[in-house]
Amino acid sequence: MEMTPTEFTEVLRAGAGGDAPAETGADFLDTTFEELGYDSLALLETLSRIERSHGVSLPDEVIGELTTPRSFLDLVNEHLRRALPV
Repeated sequence: MEMTPTEFTEVLRAGAGGDAPAETGADFLDTTFEELGYDSLALLETLSRIERSHGVSLPDEVIGELTTPRSFLDLVNEHLRRALPV
């Protein structure tokens, strides 16, 4: 099961303490976290929430490599697909 952009945005917004844009479209997904006002702490909290809710385990260091919501969502979904039984 993949995480949808809407679901990811809700988790991201919650990870930032609810102070996030309500947008979920392609423009939002391709806008940098810096432009959106998300800092590394919000992204780490988002990662932690996704790990708890979806069982995805990613190293904290990956946060520095993620530049947009789409890159974060794609990485999560890649790990979810690998976790599925064949």
